[in-house]
Amino acid sequence: MHHMSALSQLNIIQVKGLSKTVTTVEGDLTILSDISFNVKSGDSVAVVGTSGSGKSTLLSLLAGLDQSTGGSIHLDGAALHELDEEARAALRAEKVGFVFQSFMLVQSLTALENVMLPAELAGSKDAKQQALELLEKVGLSHRVGHYPSQLSGGEQQRVAIARAFIGTPKILFADEPSANLDSKNGKLIESLLFELNKEHGTTLILVTHDEQLAQKCQQILHIEAGQLVTVKESEGVQANVG
Repeated sequence: MHHMSALSQLNIIQVKGLSKTVTTVEGDLTILSDISFNVKSGDSVAVVGTSGSGKSTLLSLLAGLDQSTGGSIHLDGAALHELDEEARAALRAEKVGFVFQSFMLVQSLTALENVMLPAELAGSKDAKQQALELLEKVGLSHRVGHYPSQLSGGEQQRVAIARAFIGTPKILFADEPSANLDSKNGKLIESLLFELNKEHGTTLILVTHDEQLAQKCQQILHIEAGQLVTVKESEGVQANVG
């Protein structure tokens, strides 16, 4: 085993010189510029910054939902920046889970069917069993036959988390997962994410504006105006500022 692959196993995400520019009527608009960082496998990372700072764009790029203009992203050893749409979709299906702030559940499917969906698409034989176990884990055993419209916001988000964890993704991306919930449900969702992160060794990348939540993560990436202004390791190793 040559050392390059040993290194990429340690760093499940490697980002170098990442930039994203969009062309508008007024000319080129830089959304992200020259961002570089690494994420160790199994770590939790908070991406923070004001609204419009580019943090959701960063998440989309890391998840392969959007294509960068420059720089490189390695996701679990795969060169994401070199892949086309189809190959990125395949990589997502194999390695990535998502939780969005707007739940994104299929309205015509029950909670159970919503959670089973990614596993079924991946051709899993025990999709139903996996889904039932995950729904139990998020405390929704009694709601498996309900449709999203019959569930509260907090319950819908728990279904979305169960769905994100089916097929045990290596990396879970969550974009303001508790933004549309009251604080009790929000806290529950957050602790669930960390619990599943620890239990499955899933790498957690979290876009949030919640300072307390960010502090719970091992690494904080602070983005302002498209640039990475600070990377904080929160394992008691504070960088000496000032």
